[in-house]
Amino acid sequence: MENVARLLKESWTLVEEDRDRLSGHFYARLFLLDPALRRLFPAEMTGQGDRILDAIVTATQVVDDPESFDEYLRSLGRDHRKYHVESTHYGTMGVALLDALRSTAGGSWNLEYDQAWRDAYAAIVAKMLAGAAADENPPFWHAEVLTHERHGADTAVLTVRALQYPLPWRAGQYVSVEAPRHLPRVWRTYSVANAPNDGNVLEFHVKTPAGAGWVSGVLVRRTKPGDLLRVAAPMGSMTLDRSSERDVLCVAGGVGLAPVKALVEELTGGNQTRWVHVFYGARHANDLYALAGLRELVAAHPWLSVTPACSDDPDFDGEQGDIAEVIARYGPWTAHDCYVSGSARMVRSTLRALAEDDVPPPNIRYDTFGEL
Repeated sequence: MENVARLLKESWTLVEEDRDRLSGHFYARLFLLDPALRRLFPAEMTGQGDRILDAIVTATQVVDDPESFDEYLRSLGRDHRKYHVESTHYGTMGVALLDALRSTAGGSWNLEYDQAWRDAYAAIVAKMLAGAAADENPPFWHAEVLTHERHGADTAVLTVRALQYPLPWRAGQYVSVEAPRHLPRVWRTYSVANAPNDGNVLEFHVKTPAGAGWVSGVLVRRTKPGDLLRVAAPMGSMTLDRSSERDVLCVAGGVGLAPVKALVEELTGGNQTRWVHVFYGARHANDLYALAGLRELVAAHPWLSVTPACSDDPDFDGEQGDIAEVIARYGPWTAHDCYVSGSARMVRSTLRALAEDDVPPPNIRYDTFGEL
Protein backbone atom coordinates (compact mmCIF):
# COMPACT_ATOMS: atom_id res chain seq x y z
CA MET A 1 0.00 0.00 0.00
CA GLU A 2 3.01 2.33 0.38
CA ASN A 3 3.25 3.04 -3.36
CA VAL A 4 -0.53 3.37 -3.62
CA ALA A 5 -0.52 5.91 -0.77
CA ARG A 6 2.18 7.95 -2.51
CA LEU A 7 0.27 7.98 -5.81
CA LEU A 8 -2.99 8.92 -4.08
CA LYS A 9 -1.46 11.89 -2.30
CA GLU A 10 0.47 12.95 -5.38
CA SER A 11 -2.61 12.81 -7.61
CA TRP A 12 -4.77 14.54 -5.00
CA THR A 13 -2.65 17.68 -5.42
CA LEU A 14 -4.01 17.91 -8.97
CA VAL A 15 -7.60 18.34 -7.80
CA GLU A 16 -7.59 19.60 -4.20
CA GLU A 17 -7.74 23.27 -5.24
CA ASP A 18 -10.84 22.59 -7.33
CA ARG A 19 -13.02 20.71 -4.86
CA ASP A 20 -16.25 22.37 -6.04
CA ARG A 21 -15.73 21.19 -9.60
CA LEU A 22 -14.76 17.68 -8.39
CA SER A 23 -17.85 17.48 -6.21
CA GLY A 24 -20.16 18.80 -8.92
CA HIS A 25 -18.89 16.29 -11.47
CA PHE A 26 -19.04 13.41 -8.98
CA TYR A 27 -22.70 13.96 -8.09
CA ALA A 28 -23.79 14.80 -11.62
CA ARG A 29 -22.24 11.56 -12.89
CA LEU A 30 -23.56 9.57 -9.90
CA PHE A 31 -27.16 10.66 -10.43
CA LEU A 32 -26.90 10.15 -14.18
CA LEU A 33 -25.69 6.57 -13.66
CA ASP A 34 -28.41 5.81 -11.10
CA PRO A 35 -31.16 8.46 -10.75
CA ALA A 36 -32.69 6.53 -7.84
CA LEU A 37 -29.66 7.47 -5.69
CA ARG A 38 -30.80 11.11 -5.65
CA ARG A 39 -33.43 10.30 -3.03
CA LEU A 40 -30.70 9.32 -0.54
CA PHE A 41 -29.41 12.91 -0.46
CA PRO A 42 -30.91 16.13 0.95
CA ALA A 43 -32.97 18.35 -1.33
CA GLU A 44 -30.39 21.14 -0.92
CA MET A 45 -26.98 19.66 -1.69
CA THR A 46 -24.82 22.69 -0.79
CA GLY A 47 -22.43 21.74 2.01
CA GLN A 48 -24.39 18.76 3.27
CA GLY A 49 -24.26 16.78 0.04
CA ASP A 50 -20.49 16.42 0.10
CA ARG A 51 -20.31 14.21 3.16
CA ILE A 52 -20.03 10.88 1.33
CA LEU A 53 -17.43 12.23 -1.11
CA ASP A 54 -15.49 13.80 1.77
CA ALA A 55 -15.51 10.49 3.66
CA ILE A 56 -14.11 8.62 0.66
CA VAL A 57 -11.38 11.20 0.08
CA THR A 58 -10.45 11.23 3.78
CA ALA A 59 -10.16 7.45 3.71
CA THR A 60 -7.67 7.57 0.86
CA GLN A 61 -5.39 9.77 2.97
CA VAL A 62 -4.91 7.10 5.67
CA VAL A 63 -4.29 4.01 3.56
CA ASP A 64 -0.62 4.04 4.61
CA ASP A 65 -1.67 3.65 8.27
CA PRO A 66 -3.23 0.15 8.33
CA GLU A 67 -4.50 0.33 11.92
CA SER A 68 -6.22 3.70 11.48
CA PHE A 69 -7.33 2.72 7.97
CA ASP A 70 -9.11 -0.38 9.24
CA GLU A 71 -10.71 1.26 12.28
CA TYR A 72 -11.80 4.39 10.40
CA LEU A 73 -13.36 2.53 7.49
CA ARG A 74 -15.20 -0.06 9.54
CA SER A 75 -16.78 2.70 11.63
CA LEU A 76 -17.51 4.64 8.43
CA GLY A 77 -19.29 1.63 6.98
CA ARG A 78 -21.41 1.31 10.11
CA ASP A 79 -22.21 5.02 10.03
CA HIS A 80 -23.14 5.10 6.33
CA ARG A 81 -25.99 2.67 6.89
CA LYS A 82 -28.01 5.69 8.02
CA TYR A 83 -27.96 6.94 4.40
CA HIS A 84 -29.54 3.63 3.28
CA VAL A 85 -26.46 2.93 1.15
CA GLU A 86 -26.45 -0.64 -0.19
CA SER A 87 -23.49 -2.69 -1.38
CA THR A 88 -24.44 -2.24 -5.06
CA HIS A 89 -24.33 1.53 -4.69
CA TYR A 90 -20.59 1.50 -3.98
CA GLY A 91 -19.81 0.28 -7.50
CA THR A 92 -21.70 3.21 -9.02
CA MET A 93 -19.98 5.62 -6.67
CA GLY A 94 -16.58 4.25 -7.72
CA VAL A 95 -17.31 4.87 -11.41
CA ALA A 96 -18.51 8.41 -10.64
CA LEU A 97 -15.45 9.10 -8.47
CA LEU A 98 -12.95 8.03 -11.14
CA ASP A 99 -14.77 10.02 -13.81
CA ALA A 100 -14.74 13.12 -11.59
CA LEU A 101 -11.02 12.77 -10.80
CA ARG A 102 -10.07 12.34 -14.46
CA SER A 103 -12.19 15.28 -15.57
CA THR A 104 -10.96 17.63 -12.84
CA ALA A 105 -7.26 16.71 -13.15
CA GLY A 106 -7.28 17.00 -16.94
CA GLY A 107 -4.16 16.12 -18.91
CA SER A 108 -2.03 15.63 -15.79
CA TRP A 109 -3.91 12.44 -14.89
CA ASN A 110 -2.23 9.16 -15.84
CA LEU A 111 -2.81 5.40 -15.73
CA GLU A 112 -0.77 4.96 -12.55
CA TYR A 113 -3.01 7.40 -10.69
CA ASP A 114 -6.08 5.72 -12.11
CA GLN A 115 -5.03 2.26 -10.94
CA ALA A 116 -4.01 3.55 -7.51
CA TRP A 117 -7.47 5.04 -6.95
CA ARG A 118 -9.12 1.84 -8.20
CA ASP A 119 -7.07 -0.26 -5.78
CA ALA A 120 -7.63 2.11 -2.87
CA TYR A 121 -11.35 2.38 -3.53
CA ALA A 122 -11.71 -1.42 -3.66
CA ALA A 123 -9.94 -1.71 -0.29
CA ILE A 124 -12.08 1.08 1.16
CA VAL A 125 -15.34 -0.53 0.06
CA ALA A 126 -14.33 -3.97 1.35
CA LYS A 127 -13.61 -2.64 4.83
CA MET A 128 -16.72 -0.43 4.91
CA LEU A 129 -18.94 -3.34 3.91
CA ALA A 130 -17.28 -5.56 6.53
CA GLY A 131 -17.91 -2.94 9.21
CA ALA A 132 -21.55 -2.56 8.18
CA ALA A 133 -22.13 -6.31 8.10
CA ALA A 134 -20.58 -6.87 11.52
CA ASP A 135 -22.76 -4.29 13.29
CA GLU A 136 -25.86 -5.82 14.84
CA ASN A 137 -27.27 -2.42 15.85
CA PRO A 138 -29.88 -0.56 13.78
CA PRO A 139 -28.69 2.03 11.19
CA PHE A 140 -30.05 4.74 13.50
CA TRP A 141 -32.09 5.20 16.65
CA HIS A 142 -35.21 7.27 17.04
CA ALA A 143 -34.67 9.60 19.98
CA GLU A 144 -37.16 11.70 21.92
CA VAL A 145 -36.12 15.15 23.12
CA LEU A 146 -36.50 15.27 26.91
CA THR A 147 -35.15 18.71 27.82
CA HIS A 148 -34.04 21.81 25.91
CA GLU A 149 -32.25 24.74 27.56
CA ARG A 150 -31.18 27.88 25.72
CA HIS A 151 -27.98 29.67 26.73
CA GLY A 152 -28.05 32.99 24.98
CA ALA A 153 -29.13 33.44 21.38
CA ASP A 154 -27.00 30.77 19.75
CA THR A 155 -26.40 27.89 22.19
CA ALA A 156 -28.60 25.11 23.54
CA VAL A 157 -28.11 22.09 25.76
CA LEU A 158 -30.57 19.30 25.11
CA THR A 159 -31.07 15.75 26.29
CA VAL A 160 -32.66 12.94 24.29
CA ARG A 161 -33.59 9.36 25.05
CA ALA A 162 -32.70 6.79 22.41
CA LEU A 163 -35.69 4.51 21.83
CA GLN A 164 -35.90 0.90 20.59
CA TYR A 165 -32.52 -0.47 21.73
CA PRO A 166 -29.64 0.57 24.00
CA LEU A 167 -27.22 2.88 22.18
CA PRO A 168 -23.67 1.68 22.96
CA TRP A 169 -21.42 4.75 23.06
CA ARG A 170 -18.25 5.53 25.01
CA ALA A 171 -17.50 8.82 26.73
CA GLY A 172 -15.71 11.11 24.26
CA GLN A 173 -17.41 9.75 21.13
CA TYR A 174 -19.73 11.58 18.74
CA VAL A 175 -22.87 10.65 16.80
CA SER A 176 -24.68 11.97 13.73
CA VAL A 177 -28.05 13.60 14.34
CA GLU A 178 -30.94 14.22 11.93
CA ALA A 179 -34.06 16.34 12.56
CA PRO A 180 -36.34 14.60 10.04
CA ARG A 181 -39.33 16.85 10.65
CA HIS A 182 -37.43 19.95 9.54
CA LEU A 183 -34.43 18.71 7.50
CA PRO A 184 -34.90 15.16 6.20
CA ARG A 185 -31.71 13.39 5.06
CA VAL A 186 -29.44 16.11 6.49
CA TRP A 187 -27.09 14.84 9.21
CA ARG A 188 -24.65 16.67 11.47
CA THR A 189 -22.20 15.23 14.00
CA TYR A 190 -22.28 16.19 17.68
CA SER A 191 -20.22 14.95 20.59
CA VAL A 192 -22.16 13.25 23.36
CA ALA A 193 -21.79 15.36 26.52
CA ASN A 194 -22.43 12.64 29.10
CA ALA A 195 -21.15 9.20 29.98
CA PRO A 196 -23.19 6.08 29.11
CA ASN A 197 -26.08 5.46 31.48
CA ASP A 198 -28.88 2.98 32.11
CA GLY A 199 -31.52 5.46 30.94
CA ASN A 200 -30.14 5.55 27.38
CA VAL A 201 -30.10 9.37 27.67
CA LEU A 202 -27.66 11.44 25.58
CA GLU A 203 -26.81 15.10 26.13
CA PHE A 204 -25.78 17.47 23.33
CA HIS A 205 -24.28 20.97 23.39
CA VAL A 206 -25.14 22.85 20.18
CA LYS A 207 -24.03 26.26 18.96
CA THR A 208 -25.10 27.93 15.74
CA PRO A 209 -23.88 31.21 14.22
CA ALA A 210 -26.47 33.97 13.97
CA GLY A 211 -28.70 33.45 10.93
CA ALA A 212 -27.33 29.98 10.16
CA GLY A 213 -29.59 27.10 9.19
CA TRP A 214 -29.09 23.38 8.83
CA VAL A 215 -29.22 21.01 11.75
CA SER A 216 -27.59 23.20 14.42
CA GLY A 217 -30.04 26.01 13.74
CA VAL A 218 -32.96 23.60 14.03
CA LEU A 219 -31.67 22.08 17.27
CA VAL A 220 -31.06 25.46 18.89
CA ARG A 221 -34.09 27.44 17.70
CA ARG A 222 -36.86 25.06 16.67
CA THR A 223 -36.52 21.90 18.74
CA LYS A 224 -38.62 21.33 21.87
CA PRO A 225 -39.29 18.51 24.33
CA GLY A 226 -41.30 15.73 22.74
CA ASP A 227 -39.79 16.15 19.28
CA LEU A 228 -38.26 13.08 17.63
CA LEU A 229 -34.74 13.08 16.22
CA ARG A 230 -32.64 10.33 14.66
CA VAL A 231 -29.25 9.41 16.08
CA ALA A 232 -26.74 7.24 14.21
CA ALA A 233 -24.06 4.89 15.49
CA PRO A 234 -21.29 6.37 17.68
CA MET A 235 -17.88 7.10 16.20
CA GLY A 236 -14.58 8.60 17.32
CA SER A 237 -11.54 7.59 19.34
CA MET A 238 -11.21 10.49 21.82
CA THR A 239 -11.91 8.03 24.62
CA LEU A 240 -10.18 7.32 27.91
CA ASP A 241 -7.18 5.00 27.94
CA ARG A 242 -8.39 2.78 30.74
CA SER A 243 -5.00 1.12 31.12
CA SER A 244 -3.18 4.42 31.72
CA GLU A 245 -2.16 5.66 35.15
CA ARG A 246 -1.14 9.10 33.85
CA ASP A 247 -2.89 12.23 35.05
CA VAL A 248 -5.31 13.85 32.59
CA LEU A 249 -5.36 17.22 30.83
CA CYS A 250 -8.58 18.26 29.08
CA VAL A 251 -8.70 21.40 26.94
CA ALA A 252 -12.08 22.59 25.64
CA GLY A 253 -13.22 25.58 23.63
CA GLY A 254 -16.90 26.61 23.61
CA VAL A 255 -19.24 23.68 22.98
CA GLY A 256 -16.11 21.57 22.56
CA LEU A 257 -16.69 21.06 26.27
CA ALA A 258 -19.21 18.31 25.43
CA PRO A 259 -16.84 15.32 25.07
CA VAL A 260 -14.64 16.62 27.88
CA LYS A 261 -17.64 16.71 30.21
CA ALA A 262 -18.42 13.12 29.21
CA LEU A 263 -14.86 12.03 29.98
CA VAL A 264 -14.97 13.70 33.40
CA GLU A 265 -18.31 12.02 34.13
CA GLU A 266 -16.80 8.64 33.30
CA LEU A 267 -13.90 9.32 35.65
CA THR A 268 -16.29 10.19 38.49
CA GLY A 269 -17.38 6.55 38.40
CA GLY A 270 -14.30 5.30 40.19
CA ASN A 271 -11.18 7.41 39.69
CA GLN A 272 -9.06 7.58 42.84
CA THR A 273 -5.53 7.98 41.51
CA ARG A 274 -5.46 10.38 38.54
CA TRP A 275 -5.47 14.17 38.80
CA VAL A 276 -7.71 15.70 36.12
CA HIS A 277 -7.16 19.29 34.93
CA VAL A 278 -9.85 20.88 32.76
CA PHE A 279 -9.15 24.13 30.90
CA TYR A 280 -12.33 25.68 29.52
CA GLY A 281 -12.03 28.62 27.13
CA ALA A 282 -14.36 31.04 25.36
CA ARG A 283 -14.29 34.61 24.04
CA HIS A 284 -16.58 36.09 26.71
CA ALA A 285 -17.68 35.09 30.19
CA ASN A 286 -21.27 34.66 28.99
CA ASP A 287 -20.05 31.95 26.61
CA LEU A 288 -18.87 29.79 29.52
CA TYR A 289 -22.39 28.37 29.72
CA ALA A 290 -21.44 25.17 31.60
CA LEU A 291 -19.05 26.65 34.17
CA ALA A 292 -21.47 26.39 37.10
CA GLY A 293 -21.98 22.66 36.47
CA LEU A 294 -18.23 22.08 36.26
CA ARG A 295 -17.71 23.84 39.57
CA GLU A 296 -20.26 21.51 41.16
CA LEU A 297 -18.18 18.56 39.95
CA VAL A 298 -15.02 20.15 41.38
CA ALA A 299 -16.71 20.51 44.78
CA ALA A 300 -17.60 16.81 44.76
CA HIS A 301 -14.32 15.40 43.46
CA PRO A 302 -11.00 16.59 44.97
CA TRP A 303 -8.96 15.14 42.09
CA LEU A 304 -10.62 17.54 39.60
CA SER A 305 -9.66 21.14 38.83
CA VAL A 306 -11.27 23.53 36.33
CA THR A 307 -9.58 26.65 34.96
CA PRO A 308 -11.81 28.93 32.85
CA ALA A 309 -10.33 31.51 30.47
CA CYS A 310 -11.62 34.27 28.19
CA SER A 311 -9.79 35.58 25.15
CA ASP A 312 -11.80 38.78 24.59
CA ASP A 313 -13.29 39.84 27.92
CA PRO A 314 -11.00 42.12 29.96
CA ASP A 315 -13.55 42.24 32.80
CA PHE A 316 -13.48 38.46 33.30
CA ASP A 317 -12.15 37.55 36.75
CA GLY A 318 -10.01 34.64 35.63
CA GLU A 319 -7.37 33.65 33.10
CA GLN A 320 -7.02 35.90 30.06
CA GLY A 321 -5.94 34.85 26.57
CA ASP A 322 -6.47 32.03 24.10
CA ILE A 323 -6.81 28.69 25.84
CA ALA A 324 -3.62 27.39 24.18
CA GLU A 325 -1.66 30.27 25.73
CA VAL A 326 -3.20 29.54 29.12
CA ILE A 327 -2.25 25.86 29.20
CA ALA A 328 1.30 26.78 28.16
CA ARG A 329 1.55 28.94 31.29
CA TYR A 330 0.47 26.02 33.48
CA GLY A 331 2.64 23.22 32.02
CA PRO A 332 4.54 21.02 31.67
CA TRP A 333 2.09 18.38 30.47
CA THR A 334 4.55 15.76 29.26
CA ALA A 335 3.40 13.14 31.78
CA HIS A 336 -0.33 13.55 31.06
CA ASP A 337 -2.93 12.02 28.77
CA CYS A 338 -4.18 15.05 26.83
CA TYR A 339 -7.66 15.54 25.31
CA VAL A 340 -8.48 18.54 23.12
CA SER A 341 -11.86 19.57 21.70
CA GLY A 342 -13.09 22.71 19.97
CA SER A 343 -12.91 24.67 16.74
CA ALA A 344 -10.26 23.80 14.16
CA ARG A 345 -8.35 26.99 15.01
CA MET A 346 -8.44 26.27 18.74
CA VAL A 347 -7.39 22.63 18.28
CA ARG A 348 -4.50 23.59 15.95
CA SER A 349 -3.10 26.13 18.41
CA THR A 350 -3.46 23.74 21.35
CA LEU A 351 -1.75 20.90 19.50
CA ARG A 352 1.13 23.27 18.69
CA ALA A 353 1.42 24.23 22.36
CA LEU A 354 1.49 20.58 23.42
CA ALA A 355 4.08 19.77 20.74
CA GLU A 356 6.28 22.62 21.98
CA ASP A 357 5.90 21.13 25.46
CA ASP A 358 7.21 17.79 24.10
CA VAL A 359 4.05 15.85 24.90
CA PRO A 360 4.36 12.46 23.12
CA PRO A 361 1.86 12.33 20.19
CA PRO A 362 0.39 8.97 21.33
CA ASN A 363 -0.70 10.71 24.54
CA ILE A 364 -2.84 13.27 22.67
CA ARG A 365 -6.39 12.71 21.42
CA TYR A 366 -8.54 15.43 19.91
CA ASP A 367 -11.90 16.26 18.39
CA THR A 368 -12.53 19.25 16.14
CA PHE A 369 -15.37 21.11 14.43
CA GLY A 370 -14.03 21.47 10.89
CA GLU A 371 -10.92 20.39 9.01
CA LEU A 372 -7.48 20.65 10.59
